[in-house]
Amino acid sequence: MTVTLKTAEDIAGMRVAGKLAADVLEMIAEHVKPGVTTEALDRICHDYIVDVQKAIPAPLNYKGFPKSICTSINHVVCHGIPGDKPLKDGDTLNIDVTVIKDGYHGDTSRMFHVGNVPVWAERLSQVTQECMYKAIELVKPGCRLGDIGEVIQKHAEKNGFSVVREFCGHGIGKVFHEEPQILHYGRAGTGMELKAGMTFTIEPMINQGKADTKVLGDGWTAITKDRKLSAQWEHTLLVTDTGYEIFTLRADDTIPRVSA
Repeated sequence: MTVTLKTAEDIAGMRVAGKLAADVLEMIAEHVKPGVTTEALDRICHDYIVDVQKAIPAPLNYKGFPKSICTSINHVVCHGIPGDKPLKDGDTLNIDVTVIKDGYHGDTSRMFHVGNVPVWAERLSQVTQECMYKAIELVKPGCRLGDIGEVIQKHAEKNGFSVVREFCGHGIGKVFHEEPQILHYGRAGTGMELKAGMTFTIEPMINQGKADTKVLGDGWTAITKDRKLSAQWEHTLLVTDTGYEIFTLRADDTIPRVSA
């Protein structure tokens, strides 16, 4: 497994790309409402990335993906393709954005609540975000990938949820997906040891029901087999000499830190 440690120039480029990706999620928030289609959200994001940010939407035509963002509704785990079905009151929606600027990638996603969502949907989203932050707060040189996986798995399962196994976080930089793979389950003290200069995503996908998923006939859309809800949050981050830096931080990243 070859992991690319980033140079100061790489880090500067990724900082810019990460900020742009975060800006897209902040921009699109006001457009997420009942009656709006995910295809419309895709067009707004595409135009903003291309015309305003002068950047490139990485998902578009990536291995044949047909749109500029991923939109995953309710029981869709990830890689949902924007379409013409309007959002409904009570839907939960993950929007996943990856921006390329000057050759560097910034990758991030967050959950949106469409209108008034059930309390259990809010709880799933909250716990998933907590899983991501509990993992991020472990990141520093010497931390092992199994430490990250275990803290996510324990927090999800303690709250009665399950962790998707088929999809994971990944190294990122000039390449969209590179080593290492960041599993969202595992055992502390195992796996690769983190080093300063590594950049990767942490993006847990947590299910309300069982962990099992399947990919639909379009070859992209992954759903829960039991059709129960799924949630995901994602940040791109750097391992620094003493800890971490989140490249895709947003103004709404104000979740209370959890201690247990």
